[in-house]
Amino acid sequence: MKNKVHCLDVWGDLACFSRPEMKVERYSYPIITPSAARGIFDAIYFKKEYDFYWQIERIELLKPPKYIALRRNEVKDKISASEVQKWMKGTKAITPLWADGTRDELGTDQKGRTQRQTMALKNVRYRLHARIQSRDTKANLNAMNAQFERRASQGKCFYQPYFGCREFPAFFELVQNNPETKPVDLDLDLGWMLYDVFDLSRSNDSQAKPAISVFHAELKSGVMRVPDYESEAVRKTEHDNVE
Repeated sequence: MKNKVHCLDVWGDLACFSRPEMKVERYSYPIITPSAARGIFDAIYFKKEYDFYWQIERIELLKPPKYIALRRNEVKDKISASEVQKWMKGTKAITPLWADGTRDELGTDQKGRTQRQTMALKNVRYRLHARIQSRDTKANLNAMNAQFERRASQGKCFYQPYFGCREFPAFFELVQNNPETKPVDLDLDLGWMLYDVFDLSRSNDSQAKPAISVFHAELKSGVMRVPDYESEAVRKTEHDNVE
């Protein structure tokens, strides 16, 4: 028997769910990806010791997709997690990230910042349906469901949810009754869509490694059905090659 399905209304001013085939410029899918939707549920409720992940079941499009062209500054490198841990222990000072400078000044062209064109979405709103998929057969799912509902109903989150990029915040509301807003009447064949960037079958204690998976996404009457991660409809880099 499947676990209880939870529903969230999420919205925001801007969003960008980058298509992986666009290597340089950011170009968004017209709708939120399952990976980004899972991230929103994780921001509200996730406990590593419980060994579970959020399985997205359905995504409803509540506003038609509208694009906006942006030019954004992006820093090329990122700070080392080990350096942050050493700084927290007081054993080492953090090396600053240089946002400006020429190759001669920085010693490499892998540092500094670069301008990139972004085709983002504006004024987005979705309804997300997901359930807790536990890897532990002894897990108390009733308690976990109750904890999520309590946190979501009070607007609590471990960090600010976002739509693809951290500078695009997402706002949420728990849906407990039949919603009045209906999905947009729109049909789209979205082709191969990014499903996730991690192997969701691995336990939370294991070292997380990139594991790209995709699926054939279709929007029918404003609703995108998302297959289970273990489904054959989800093509994984470990097992399949997408043609």
